[in-house]
Amino acid sequence: MTTKRLGIGFIGTGNISSAYLRAITGHESMAGFPVLDIKGLADMRPEASQARAAEFGLASMSIDEMLASPDIGLIVNLTIPRAHVEVGLKCLAAGKHVYSEKPLGITYAEGRKLLDAANKAGLRIGSAPDTFLGGSHQQARAVVDSGVLGQIVGGTAYFQCPGHESWHPDPAFYYDIGGGPVLDMGPYYITDLVNLLGPVARVSAMASRLRLTRPVTSEPKKGQMMDVKVDTHVTGSLGFANGAIVQVGLSFDVPAHKHVPLELYGTEASLIVPDPNFFGGDVEIRKRGREETWTNVPVTQPYADGNYRSLGVADMATGIIENRPHRANGDLALHVLEVMEAFEIASREGRTIDIKTPVTRPEPLATSLRDGRI
Repeated sequence: MTTKRLGIGFIGTGNISSAYLRAITGHESMAGFPVLDIKGLADMRPEASQARAAEFGLASMSIDEMLASPDIGLIVNLTIPRAHVEVGLKCLAAGKHVYSEKPLGITYAEGRKLLDAANKAGLRIGSAPDTFLGGSHQQARAVVDSGVLGQIVGGTAYFQCPGHESWHPDPAFYYDIGGGPVLDMGPYYITDLVNLLGPVARVSAMASRLRLTRPVTSEPKKGQMMDVKVDTHVTGSLGFANGAIVQVGLSFDVPAHKHVPLELYGTEASLIVPDPNFFGGDVEIRKRGREETWTNVPVTQPYADGNYRSLGVADMATGIIENRPHRANGDLALHVLEVMEAFEIASREGRTIDIKTPVTRPEPLATSLRDGRI
């Protein structure tokens, strides 16, 4: 275990930043991540970074000050999706490693440009989601790797809700270019599936956008109308390189449903995987045979008892210090981005899309890694 620390900075201090900062600094039952030394927060709106900095007892600085700081080696990019690549490129140009909120970019070409720039500069790219590193998802990974399921035949993955306009204070970007259920929630599901099953080989899909405007029902913009510029109900199938076929449903148009988030079906048993938007949850298995019932798999892996957003940042920082690969890496994020873009292309063109970006399943976390140690 390393005792060294890496100086990090945040660009973007919106809603999600508080979850990152709570996990890093330690909150409730979480121990925090000592490897991460937060040097400052920045935002294009100085008042936003100043308020968040005051909340956590941290320093606020301008973006230019952050990029010029010799004490900051890694920048966590929490800007809106359309700005991820533009901001990431500026960070790379300043000699900083970059960890981005999901998605890596809003197009595959953008994401490829970011990774190429990082590789040329000898710098690293990391990207959310890191929830697949959570204890329950690592436990599900251990079940798959044990072979108890037999050969994986297929599965299902569902995120379906009525939209985010009932709770988010400024939800319009969810329906703008770079938004929609695929780019917003798809990263959690597809990343976890790659963690469990390996690379995606092909994608087929259909999509719809039945409402061209939607009302905001949350405060403070309640009653305002939003233009809908992206598909809001998407269904399709992922064909994995290992032969498994997973049915996918991603929607902002479903009032309610009874699908579980993730199921995997093997020749010998089926597995229920918890919501990949969270680090914990129940893992259940049912073996073939009429007498069998669903049983809980004990979760013994770490990071299942809280919201550990920034676990991927901590793993990346440790990888930089120890010169070993990090798990929530740019190659994984680019592969997932190509898969997500393939949904749109497959739907528009009515054909199956082959996925070309290579990716290696990230190494599992060891069961001994606890209390903020990576």
